[in-house]
Amino acid sequence: MKVIGGKMKCVLQFRAVRRIAVVPFLVLLAIAAVSAQEPGNPSVVRGVDAAVMARIDGIAGYTVTEHYAVYRNKDEEHPVAEMTVKTAYKKETGKSYAIVSQSGSEIIRKLVLGAILDNEQRINRPGIREGSWFTSANYEMKLKPGGTERVDGRECFVLIASPRRKTPFLIEGTLWVDAQNYLIVQVKGTASKSSSVLTGATQVFRQYTTINGFAMATHARAVSDSFLFGQTVVKIDYQGYEIQLSPPK
Repeated sequence: MKVIGGKMKCVLQFRAVRRIAVVPFLVLLAIAAVSAQEPGNPSVVRGVDAAVMARIDGIAGYTVTEHYAVYRNKDEEHPVAEMTVKTAYKKETGKSYAIVSQSGSEIIRKLVLGAILDNEQRINRPGIREGSWFTSANYEMKLKPGGTERVDGRECFVLIASPRRKTPFLIEGTLWVDAQNYLIVQVKGTASKSSSVLTGATQVFRQYTTINGFAMATHARAVSDSFLFGQTVVKIDYQGYEIQLSPPK
């Protein structure tokens, strides 16, 4: 009986050890399975590059109504200046603007909104705009650990973006891209260089929606501090896109 009891005890101990050993093994298998389903950093970056280039190649032009509102002194309820413009983009020439309406401080409209529109025109000219795209040519992008995040009902990969050079038109920040098609959903960061010695680097936030299979901006918010105006917040809303597609090749 003692021998039998000893054998039974050994068997039970062995089974317990085996169960303990199997648990971490199964956990490792589960982690490996999840990792195998999630694309690695290079494939996600290639997907972002392809989505951006598809937009550049696929859109011949578009028009959109943009509403700009400027806020100061941490009061984001009462704009000190507003402007609505009709924007026209053509791949061959870039952007042009027609002012539809404007109100509020003339100085703010000229020095703040006028500067924004001038900068947008400049960076969208052929030969210049390529340097502002969210591609691996302009950014080093690293996939943020921890899986996807949900933004506006869309599962998104999160990429930490570091500009390959310092310029006011490239940001140091984060990109959220759709996990299904790699279209940009949201951008948040700080300009890698100030546009003026009188201002600090601008903080930027922009949201996108999908129109005709391409990522198009719907809302933007920029915050800057300047020697002349203190803190200034500019909000931009984009409505009524009309997109002209490029002819198939």
